[in-house]
Amino acid sequence: MAIRILLADDHRTIREGLRCLLETQEDFEVIGEASNGGDAVRLALTTNPDVAIMDIAMPDMSGIEACRQIKAEAPHLKVVALSMHADSRFVERMLATGASAYLLKDCAFEELQATIRQVVANNDTPSA
Repeated sequence: MAIRILLADDHRTIREGLRCLLETQEDFEVIGEASNGGDAVRLALTTNPDVAIMDIAMPDMSGIEACRQIKAEAPHLKVVALSMHADSRFVERMLATGASAYLLKDCAFEELQATIRQVVANNDTPSA
């Protein structure tokens, strides 16, 4: 069964690129895309993905607040932060809201796909 993924990033090119990369994996299915935090929360709660790949800095609502709301309503849903912000304050706040992992956007695709599989398998010790 495929791992159902929600992409949340305010940059269309990032979402499209991630979708293309993720869909090369037989066990991944991108089921939705959000360009802001509010839409990410709505889609997460209506489409029930296994994991949301969440940017931190988005319009309408930050990824941190979106993660907090998603985890409050759907604690089983895994969130992987994917951000350009390496500042430890962002990492700590995102993990404190319930994110399972925090990766930088300059990570290798192999690291992202391994992290997705790890958190969905419930081996989700928060990592940065």
